[in-house]
Amino acid sequence: MAYQQGGGFGSGPREMHKAICGECKKECEVPFKPREDRPIYCRDCYSKRKNEGR
Repeated sequence: MAYQQGGGFGSGPREMHKAICGECKKECEVPFKPREDRPIYCRDCYSKRKNEGR
């Protein structure tokens, strides 16, 4: 079986995009292009929300 190199983990540096956290309003960077209709959270706020179970 041949190993395919492509998308996914370990395929080189990701393109990072600047965003503003929807909760604390700090500038952060995310590995995807932010969409206008969905809030972006910095690492700290994202972990807090995830741990609360919404």
